[in-house]
Amino acid sequence: MKWKKIKKLALVAAAALLTISFGLAGCGNKSASSDQSVQKIKDKKTLVVGTSADFAPMEFPITQNGKTKYVGFDMMLANKIAKDMGVKVKVVNVAFPSLISELKNNKVDIVLAGMTYTPARAKVVAFSNPYHNDKDKGTNNVLLIKKSNLNKYTTKASLKGKSVGAQQSSNQEALVKSKLKGSKLVVESSNNAMATEVKNGTIQAMMCSGDTAKGYVHKYPNTYALAKIKIYTPAKYTADRAIVRKNDKALLKEVNKVIAQQKKSGNLTKMYAKAVKLQHKYGK
Repeated sequence: MKWKKIKKLALVAAAALLTISFGLAGCGNKSASSDQSVQKIKDKKTLVVGTSADFAPMEFPITQNGKTKYVGFDMMLANKIAKDMGVKVKVVNVAFPSLISELKNNKVDIVLAGMTYTPARAKVVAFSNPYHNDKDKGTNNVLLIKKSNLNKYTTKASLKGKSVGAQQSSNQEALVKSKLKGSKLVVESSNNAMATEVKNGTIQAMMCSGDTAKGYVHKYPNTYALAKIKIYTPAKYTADRAIVRKNDKALLKEVNKVIAQQKKSGNLTKMYAKAVKLQHKYGK
């Protein structure tokens, strides 16, 4: 009798363990399926996009019929993502250093602002696959200077002791610190403000993407020029990516799907070319 009782107890214990195991597995599946990031956007019928609209041709404001609207390559991509989900787009324009906070605080669903990968950012947000890289267009991070100083600032040493601007919290800020150690870093929240400071001589150079710098040179060919100083940046840190919250895996999957579709169709290249034309037309 004793042995039968022990055997019975063992069977009961085994059954209990199996129940717990299946229960845990069920919890795991529930957790995986509890990501409602895409469904929430569909329910409110709006994709709220955070950006910093001073980064042409990626995003910049134009005025049409007395109204301000945000255009550019990132905004075109945002509309493609929203269309795939069957919703409209709402753009929230804030200073670049505030974008990740806006995302983490649920003020926006996604950030499209020419954002590039850094290890620090990757700790707090999730990056999409790349959708654009300056290097694809033969450019990189560059130094925008006054045209009259083109033959003055030709080496990194020539900027020693000089003021060089970079957008706050950007990769360009880190590059000035690491590549131009003898210069004086000046940070601003706005690229446009820095470009004005270059023109006025308040700062001697501005570190920015080649895309942005070429826009200023195109619009003001007698004012600005690209310095002949090479600033090497690994491709990993120059590719533009969308960012979402860490737990919004369904949304990240959706974004990557649309990026892949647009890339395969060749539409990313077409949208970028259209954005550059808009940049030239409106002078941003």
